[in-house]
Amino acid sequence: MATASNEQVRFEGRILFLSEDADVVERQLRGTDVSLADALPLRSDVSTDEITPAWICYYYDEKLGEFPYLGLKCGQRTPVSAGGVKAGGFGVTVAGRRYGKGSSREASPYAEWCAGIRLVIAENFERIYRQNCRNLGIYTSTDFGLIERIRRGDSIPVGEFTQGEDELTAELVRRGGLFKLMRARKDGWSPTTHATAPRPMTYAEKIIARASADNSGAVRAGDAIFARADWRYAHEYVTPMCISFLEREMGDRITLHDRASIVCFGDHLPFIHRSMSPERRAQGLLEAAQALAKVQKQFCETHGLRLHGYLADRDGSEGISHSIMTERYVRPGQLVVGTDSHTPHCGALGALAFGIGTSEMANAWVTGEVRVEVPRTCRVRLNGRLPAGVEAKDIVLHLLRLPYVREGRAIGQVIEYCGEALSGLSTDERATLTNMVAEIGGFSGIVVPDEETRRFVRDRRGTDLQLEPWMCSDEGAEFAHVIEVECDRLEPMLARPGDPGHGIAVSELVETVGIDIAYGGSCTGGKREDLLHYHAVLEWAMQRGMRVAPGTRFFLQFGSQDVRDYCVQSGMLDVFERVGVELIESGCGACVNAGPGVSERAEQVTVSAINRNFPGRSGPGQVWLASPSTVAASAIAGRIVSFEQLRAKAP
Repeated sequence: MATASNEQVRFEGRILFLSEDADVVERQLRGTDVSLADALPLRSDVSTDEITPAWICYYYDEKLGEFPYLGLKCGQRTPVSAGGVKAGGFGVTVAGRRYGKGSSREASPYAEWCAGIRLVIAENFERIYRQNCRNLGIYTSTDFGLIERIRRGDSIPVGEFTQGEDELTAELVRRGGLFKLMRARKDGWSPTTHATAPRPMTYAEKIIARASADNSGAVRAGDAIFARADWRYAHEYVTPMCISFLEREMGDRITLHDRASIVCFGDHLPFIHRSMSPERRAQGLLEAAQALAKVQKQFCETHGLRLHGYLADRDGSEGISHSIMTERYVRPGQLVVGTDSHTPHCGALGALAFGIGTSEMANAWVTGEVRVEVPRTCRVRLNGRLPAGVEAKDIVLHLLRLPYVREGRAIGQVIEYCGEALSGLSTDERATLTNMVAEIGGFSGIVVPDEETRRFVRDRRGTDLQLEPWMCSDEGAEFAHVIEVECDRLEPMLARPGDPGHGIAVSELVETVGIDIAYGGSCTGGKREDLLHYHAVLEWAMQRGMRVAPGTRFFLQFGSQDVRDYCVQSGMLDVFERVGVELIESGCGACVNAGPGVSERAEQVTVSAINRNFPGRSGPGQVWLASPSTVAASAIAGRIVSFEQLRAKAP
């Protein structure tokens, strides 16, 4: 716990070091305090999947306090059991680099809060996780010198947690959470306005300036503003927690701003009944999971909100949230927020789209605005042309292994893609680039709209799109960094199990990696273009009398019903079925450990087109990440190979 008085805060309770050594973690849970030196090395890259594994997020109230760190992997062990952190009386957590990677789920810091954690110390933090902490009133710091001061019982000036922050963030921290800040704003508090002189701006900065609630003519990196959102969307995994927060603040007097720009989705859990283990069912978790969509549906009916939900006549959903937002709704130049870290998917259309947490979405539903600190922009220039067989997923897996990204220097930045190779990519492929900015740790990914953007909107929506002259980065705009990618040198890539940043070229794989499961789907791997890549490989295989390898199961899951309809109309399903593919209706599925395609045993190996392979993300087995073509080729071979390697060995 923490007590605050006169701009000072005192942290009560013990300090929990998340060590790489499972024995050290277990000793602390049994009641033994250790020093920082004893705990080294600390766990780095702790993901939100480890803080709160997917099944824990079926809860959205204070029961979450029983479960923080249940998925924490220390070596080959998971040393934290249910109730352990809360019973241990911990008030502070300490970890290594890039704490809170992955999902935007606010359930992770909320579980820490409910267990008594009031401060998290780490070398650095992922943007959304840290933002969610501050919205809930959890302090965060990169100052390891606090450890001994806290143990001495010192009171810490709150200013140490706001140093270097913008005015809005500092006020948020001082007030102890977003709802308290918004109440203060409603009562008349407003941030100091600092006019920024006209200046060359990046495309992302222009979008923010145009969306500024105070009509800022220009902005620069570091400015903090309230911005009007053109779209605010949420899915059933998060909506119930939004509702509970709103009811806590407003009772039964909830009034939503501009309901036409709020969209809800049922996409995460339509298949949960087909993958949940008997042990989880015995704990009542199937009922808890299925209740989420029911709570969301009732809320949408009560408030007249648009809902793309579960299918009425069969298992599945209308589609994944950001897939549908891109196919049907988002337009260039808009500002879009969603309760999913992969909201940047929509940036492929030239929108500024980013993930926010539960507290922020609840506030955005009521006010129509979001708090934004203008991010810096990193430009990724894709030079040359991609070789045959190299896809957008391979580009991202290459980026993820670069030092600038691996060291966390891209955290919180907009990634603006440009270059010759980009001009040859379809919008679906561009969406893979912007989608996986979440794995880079960026604020958002964006592409300046062009003729390909117009073609996409005309093709998918039947409407003509007019681009405006302002939709570009100005000459002379400031960029934090420029990454040059020589695309003609790229080749099919993989990410070894455990982290998307464990990149390796397929040609560098010296061992033979047999696979039990191949999975093509998710928002990253379930778009039209992705299905065309799978189809090209499988049609080639079918013409040579080849099928999915014995002992391997190949699952293909559509990202939306629009994608499924396209595959039907294009005659793809016959090829898929003839080579032994198991087709699944649209939804997030195995990507969130909630549907066919998840592993069931630790020794199973999966090659997958999803975006993340954190421990436990898609079952207990080992998950390799790859492009759609590599996933399909591996399914035919029964081991990890690229399409080029498969063709080279074909009779």
